[in-house]
Amino acid sequence: MQIEKNAMAGTLESSDALVTVEPGEGSVELEISSSVMNQYGRQIRATVLETLDRLGVTGGRVTVVDKGALDCTLKARVECAVMRSCGKSDAGIPWGGVIR
Repeated sequence: MQIEKNAMAGTLESSDALVTVEPGEGSVELEISSSVMNQYGRQIRATVLETLDRLGVTGGRVTVVDKGALDCTLKARVECAVMRSCGKSDAGIPWGGVIR
């Protein structure tokens, strides 16, 4: 799946995350800002990269502003932002890990 335009999903509320995706060149560039980075930074990175891999995203810029979101929330926000970026969010997508 290709990131075609800028898109966002999520909020900056407590226990949520704001995920922004933008087209990019080559590989995936991931930037993470989190209030729990010292404790869970590696897990956040792994969750985001695994979700991008599952969606088949091979390039683009992804920014995550985490406010203590659970893994399931991070996955949902990344999935939604990617789907919005390529215009597929209105196409009756089977949300929740059915993709691929």
